[in-house]
Amino acid sequence: MGQKKISILGGGESGVGAALLGKAKGFTVFLSDKGTLQEKYRQILEKEGISYEEGGHTPEQILDADEVVKSPGIPDTVPLVQELHRRGIPVISEIELAARYTNAHLIAITGSNGKTTTTLLIYHLLKQAGLSVGLAGNIGDSFARQVIEENYDYYVLELSSFQLDNMYDFRANVAVLLNITPDHLDRYEYDFQKYVNSKFRIIQNQTPADSFIYYCENEPIVAELAKREVAARQWPISLTKAVEAGGYLKEGTLHVHSHDQVLAQIVDELPIKGPHNAINAMAAILVAQSVGIAPDQIRAGLLTFQNAPHRLEPVGSINGVSYINDSKATNVDSVFYALGSFNNPIILIAGGVDKGNDYSQIDDLVRQKVKGLIALGTDTGKLTSHFADTVPAMYATQNLQDALLKAQEWAAPGDVVLLSPACASFDLFRNYEDRGNKFREAVAQLTAQNS
Repeated sequence: MGQKKISILGGGESGVGAALLGKAKGFTVFLSDKGTLQEKYRQILEKEGISYEEGGHTPEQILDADEVVKSPGIPDTVPLVQELHRRGIPVISEIELAARYTNAHLIAITGSNGKTTTTLLIYHLLKQAGLSVGLAGNIGDSFARQVIEENYDYYVLELSSFQLDNMYDFRANVAVLLNITPDHLDRYEYDFQKYVNSKFRIIQNQTPADSFIYYCENEPIVAELAKREVAARQWPISLTKAVEAGGYLKEGTLHVHSHDQVLAQIVDELPIKGPHNAINAMAAILVAQSVGIAPDQIRAGLLTFQNAPHRLEPVGSINGVSYINDSKATNVDSVFYALGSFNNPIILIAGGVDKGNDYSQIDDLVRQKVKGLIALGTDTGKLTSHFADTVPAMYATQNLQDALLKAQEWAAPGDVVLLSPACASFDLFRNYEDRGNKFREAVAQLTAQNS
């Protein structure tokens, strides 16, 4: 038998990482990208002598493989992927490939919302405690590339449902499932159960020696757990009731009990705010306890954490009004969390490309907290008509600076101007980062004008 042949579909961070790992293991590697490669990735492939193509796929070359590593952005419904399945050629994710070649302790995090914050917080707690730890998955550098170049003892992996779909033998020593709410249903034939099944792949192959941390007040999680046998030790998280083992919130304090450790943390001291971040913080504390980090080290790490940009990120204060960039909130569930994070009156800037949103889930919060809604986007009709009778003031625009001037006109000291769009950004911006960056810049300009 000759060298193993692997084909890689997609030439981004994960695809190029997989190509490098394949080469390092002595495989014949071919990478194919339908679009144009970024120059930095093209240079890496050429320097390493890895065969590649861009601007289209050559099926014969891709199908002449023992295994295919697929980018999570490519749906299984694509004809080329269907043909691979028809021929019985295994299709896996970069995470599945990389996990074969490391003996590190694997900590995996998924959820419809909050997974990036939780992943970054876990990574921060472990790193601050002096552990040898890598950050990968949906964030950071390619897991496959780190497996070649680094020798970490721990990896903290943010995993999307799309990555989990092509993972089979992967085993998480610690699995975190934050929540499941309807998202990406276009990839799951509009069948919510298929999406739930995808998220629950995070606990596949776990043993009684492993840990499963989950939010026990998310109905889809509770319903699914009632149908399953879970091998791992379970650590539930609650916002409403005391749990014997796990984490719960009571009278403004997080109480986290696991692995013979007890930690109490006052919520208001944390740099991340809101009830959803109480869940995220408890999940991170449970992970830190599971790897033996001492309570004082955990507490110190919690207090020094800085969240990623575009996630309830404070970007300025003008005349006593706080400006918050939550551009990452591309679905209604994220906006639900954002609105729940503030007790002050809110001027909400929302809108963009609607992904079939059901705004009724935030009706009560909007009624209680939002004094003005600014709809920002090329098609704001659905958003404005839904909230027409709910908010005292409403304004629609396609211009961000115009939106901020209107917000400034409406705002009183103590108010919060919150960009939390509930929608994708592609009508007026390149992506959610571009939207958030432009919001931050516009607030900075406004600050300079008012100083």
